[in-house]
Amino acid sequence: MELKVFYTWGKNSIKDKYDPDFQQKIQWDIPLLEGYQYQFLDNTSKDPGSHHFYGIINPDLNAEIDKWGADMVWVWGWSFASHLNAIRYFKGKKEVWFRGDSTLLDEPLGFSIKKIFRRFFLKWVYRHVDKAFYVGTHNKAYFIKHGLQESQLVYAPHAVDSKRFESDDLDYHTKASLWRSQLGIKPHQKVLLFSGKLEPKKNPLFLLDLINSIHFKEFVVLFVGAGNMEQELKERANNQCVFLGFQNQSLMPVIYRMADLYILPSIGPNETWGLSINESLASGTPVFASNRCGGAIDLIQTPKQGLVIDPFQVAKVREQVLTWFLQNATKGERLLIGHNYTDIISAVKQQLKV
Repeated sequence: MELKVFYTWGKNSIKDKYDPDFQQKIQWDIPLLEGYQYQFLDNTSKDPGSHHFYGIINPDLNAEIDKWGADMVWVWGWSFASHLNAIRYFKGKKEVWFRGDSTLLDEPLGFSIKKIFRRFFLKWVYRHVDKAFYVGTHNKAYFIKHGLQESQLVYAPHAVDSKRFESDDLDYHTKASLWRSQLGIKPHQKVLLFSGKLEPKKNPLFLLDLINSIHFKEFVVLFVGAGNMEQELKERANNQCVFLGFQNQSLMPVIYRMADLYILPSIGPNETWGLSINESLASGTPVFASNRCGGAIDLIQTPKQGLVIDPFQVAKVREQVLTWFLQNATKGERLLIGHNYTDIISAVKQQLKV
């Protein structure tokens, strides 16, 4: 199969640009344009970007696809003017494939006119699709709810470059151990990691509530990221919290290895998957992920990998975290050099009255 990617945001998408969620300019430090054909299209939107429907308008998109000679057109997301136009234009002319990761997790309960209208509209959209590639259980349920048949669905799970997170394991561990030491984190302390945008959707305050409910200093929360909640978090944090700010992709395999447990307590809306779960597990770090993350039930299958949690139940998650450490810390599954579990096991037993 010969592949060509048509980038619809325009050439400005590869430049340093301000990310309103991270509240700073972002330029990723890993290559994104190697190993395949691509073309940047002119985006004539007055307000370009993926934050609204008319942020992507490409007058030449359909003509350029025809000119290249595509047999199949694979559209990622329908909620932009050019993308929906392409889906409609190519229906019946070429095979139309679709990729999206929406779920029903944020759908309000009960009856509403808005809900009925949206269901009707989405069924109309997906009638123009020949095949849809679903990323996991919740995404598949969403497609079926909106009229697609089992025969039209192809499983293509959300993935990351696992090799980048798995390779150089000893080197990553060495760097992680050194970085922990430089931050003043003692070898026996347990690091609970939060990594992502510091915004309400990601629910970083959950980590503050959690650490405040665990009454011993063997636990440390490591915040990695930036966003509009950063100042509030720092003002409310105690001395068991460490802030690293925004860190680029090349350092993430090291950061995940600094942690004993990665916690993603997202409440949404639109936490359709949670690729950081993939990254953490590929790095060998267990995950406690919210049941509002679309990928949690697909990726976390065993206690060794972690647990799916309720992000609205801090007390319950506190007990789950302590119990998890009690059950897993002595099994030799986490082989970071210098970790001594004696103190933490004693403290956990005391809190749980084991």
